[in-house]
Amino acid sequence: MARCQICGASSPLISAQLGVCLNCVRSNTDRALQLSSRIHAQTRKAFNLPVKPPQTPHGLQCGQCANNCRIGEGQQGYCGLVENHNGEMLRHGGTAQKGVLHWYYDPLPTNCVSWWFCPGCTGLGYPQYANKATAETSYSNLAVFYGSCSVNCIFCQNWQHRDLASKHEPTVSATELASKVHDEVSCICFFGGDPSTQMPHALKTSQIVSAGAVDKQRIMRICWETNGQMIEDYARQAAELSLKSGGNMKFDLKTWDDNLSKTLCDASNEPAFENFQKIGQKFYSQRSELPLLTASTLLIPGYVDAHEVANIAKFIADIDPRIPYSILAFYPAYALSDLPRTSRKYAHACYEAATKYLENVRIGNTNLLS
Repeated sequence: MARCQICGASSPLISAQLGVCLNCVRSNTDRALQLSSRIHAQTRKAFNLPVKPPQTPHGLQCGQCANNCRIGEGQQGYCGLVENHNGEMLRHGGTAQKGVLHWYYDPLPTNCVSWWFCPGCTGLGYPQYANKATAETSYSNLAVFYGSCSVNCIFCQNWQHRDLASKHEPTVSATELASKVHDEVSCICFFGGDPSTQMPHALKTSQIVSAGAVDKQRIMRICWETNGQMIEDYARQAAELSLKSGGNMKFDLKTWDDNLSKTLCDASNEPAFENFQKIGQKFYSQRSELPLLTASTLLIPGYVDAHEVANIAKFIADIDPRIPYSILAFYPAYALSDLPRTSRKYAHACYEAATKYLENVRIGNTNLLS
């Protein structure tokens, strides 16, 4: 049982680490953001990462993600991979020559959030986009975990990416990463961290493996799991690669309320929603039988509730009600470890809210529900 430091309300669904309840996030924005800024600063400083995206007048403009950092002499970009060194932009990762990442082979079918309509897990799209009419049990996904991110979610399930960003290693070139694709690899998925801060590397890798697949007349799907905070041009290129290859773009639409996004993730959610909308409007109808675009939302007890989910679902439905939407069970992690797991009652209330607008909704991570 914790107490909100603004209104004094107490509840097991208030995080003492965060110090503010959902009602005050929505109604007392400035004070809520002031309280949440402390925990964001602590988590960033622990990895020697900038507390905020630098916006130094006359600084070097990065232009790699939605933060669009303006980096002053001796400063780092928010992701930790870019710095202004003697007036020149020095990139430690995110280029075709150097990506900060881990990679591994993930046997299919995998536990991807999009598994319920993925060609590699279901055979959907066979024979154009899948090697089998059922799950591709003899194939693997090349999973690419990028060691950097454009936001700072205090509930991050993969918080270790910050360690890679601060060390600028390990690094792999796009050509070297593409060489890991062998005949038993049928898809590649970029996640992390997040690919949004290293899109030139991910796009170059995708272009190489796609060209190789065409030459060998084989299936090679390009997929993304992202917070959607890349610049618009990179988002479009990523969508085009997925559309042609039978792949999928999954956006983590974390909150509807922008103040809640800033409280939990220290960033506005507007770039993500804008990219999702533009991709959906331009590309979704071109391959609706095999969904190009999907979204997911983590159900954080006491914060991401049915009201948030309903508004996200309505937003998606206004683009196309067939777009798949996954709502995911929360497990206490990182700097939001004092909340309970998502309950079945909470999850089903969110499910009912989403299905009022969308045709394809699924509760994921059901094994974590309390």
